[in-house]
Amino acid sequence: MLLIAAAVAMLIANSSWHAPVESFWETPLRLSFGASGLELTLREWISDGLMAIFFLLVGLEIKSELLVGELSSLRSASLPLAAALGGMLVPALIYHAFNRGTAGAPGWAIPTATDIAFALGVLALLGSRVPPALTVFLAALAIADDLGAVLVISLFYGHAPDVHYLLRAAAVFGVLVAANLAGVAWVSIYALLGVALWYCVLQSGVHSTVAGVLLALTVPARSRIDPARFEAEARNQLDDFAIATGEDHRPVLSNGRQQQALAAIETAVEDLQPPLARLRHLLHVPVNFWIMSLFALANAGVALSSNASGNSGPSLVSPVSIGVAFGLILGKPIGITIAVWMATRLGATLPTGATWPTVFGVACLAGIGFTMSLFISGLAFPDVALLAQAKLGIVIASVVAGVVGASVVWFSAAPTKTSPSASADDADA
Repeated sequence: MLLIAAAVAMLIANSSWHAPVESFWETPLRLSFGASGLELTLREWISDGLMAIFFLLVGLEIKSELLVGELSSLRSASLPLAAALGGMLVPALIYHAFNRGTAGAPGWAIPTATDIAFALGVLALLGSRVPPALTVFLAALAIADDLGAVLVISLFYGHAPDVHYLLRAAAVFGVLVAANLAGVAWVSIYALLGVALWYCVLQSGVHSTVAGVLLALTVPARSRIDPARFEAEARNQLDDFAIATGEDHRPVLSNGRQQQALAAIETAVEDLQPPLARLRHLLHVPVNFWIMSLFALANAGVALSSNASGNSGPSLVSPVSIGVAFGLILGKPIGITIAVWMATRLGATLPTGATWPTVFGVACLAGIGFTMSLFISGLAFPDVALLAQAKLGIVIASVVAGVVGASVVWFSAAPTKTSPSASADDADA
């Protein structure tokens, strides 16, 4: 869906539909709350509103990795953290070298990003040639990279803060933390408070997507009951269900005892499943298939030549385009590979089944910046011309990084035999 949306956006940007579609995205939409209200363009509702949900999912993934994943201990986190740091620092330096002292200088963070969905999607296409540990490494690397992107956005791409709304946001965040500590497990409560947090953060001048990450940090990762209690409750209810089936052969719809047993099992499942896992599962499909695709449709289009509206296309040899493209295509693999090499010299080990060529291939795949890079470019460049140059560099670099990375992994990795394994349960938080 994301790839299709990006292709459609590019086709529209280079057709006679560019002007009317652009006008559509700039249509203002106002939501009123009594005497007050909030008015944003459709594109802003997507970038500031729906993308906050995307960052909520990112935050949930980060929290999960910190609790039970590859980032849960210093030993296991050292390699992906080092890789993420190298994969952000070198691209930023390359971009800075081309744009130092120019109007394009604020875009230094654009090539530091990795599109985790695209990168993992390309790696998944290679099937059994990819060692499972290498996929886990890329996921951990991308999540650590996302954490860095969140910090960069919050520190460097906000506006002058409004202290009053910052205090209100802090108060709402405090209520969310209190709800977590009190053991509140209703996802709807966190969702309602999350909307209030988003509004306050948006009005404060800090970028609104930070609210998504802050909300994720407060969503409980602990179960309300332990597995033993769940197993006992489920067995009791299944026994009742079986008895009801033997005594009454009516359909479930009209069998009250069966429905009561099913409802009790459903409640037990909800009590066992941590709210973090439940919310992450709930958001996965709408975020990865719809929100990201809608964002790409609204933001990925870039005119490659003069179009019907009279706008000339961006130059591929502009400092911004070159800085972004070289940062993603060269900076990512160089920075990640050097950082991984240094980490192994200090005692870290490569992922099981990985070789240096496959690590380099994965590092190339990390150069698929796409969604995250497009998002940061929109924050960095209010100027339309500079934004178009950045988009061109992002699109070209993401395609090249995907093709090169997939090719390197394909030709350097032998098919592996995989065996099914149980996924780890979320730990208490």
